[in-house]
Amino acid sequence: MKLGDVWFSAIAEAENNDHMIIVSGRTEIEPFIQSGKFKERVEITWKYEPDSKGMPHEETGELMEKAQFALKQAMEKDKLAIFTGIYTGDGERTWVFYTRNIPAFGRTLNEALEPFETLPITIYTEKDPEWNEYREMCELKGQDDTEADEADDCPEE
Repeated sequence: MKLGDVWFSAIAEAENNDHMIIVSGRTEIEPFIQSGKFKERVEITWKYEPDSKGMPHEETGELMEKAQFALKQAMEKDKLAIFTGIYTGDGERTWVFYTRNIPAFGRTLNEALEPFETLPITIYTEKDPEWNEYREMCELKGQDDTEADEADDCPEE
């Protein structure tokens, strides 16, 4: 299975205020969903001091990008996990992965982030063999008419 790197962006509203949440989701990953190997969802959340619009300040944003790159490279090198989504806004960024193995994911996460000072992240895992969170994120894509006609959209249920 070849893993592409095609993403869409959408905007959602925060639940408790009028801040926007920028959502980035990966498409063209149906073979990984269908394989049945990636049954566990991992969410890594980084809470930050937001600017007036709920977004990270420039310095924090740059550090987040470096950490995100390190995580993506480490997790996808041997397809331990597939990086599927990013939510940024309202004082937090959440990275979403689907993995084959939670203990190996944890070890790889520690190795990938070792070069960084301790980061303010929390990790949540849940069994999600049907990829429900991913499918919900993909529903946001359809709300943007400019991308609705794009080929290789998110998978149908």
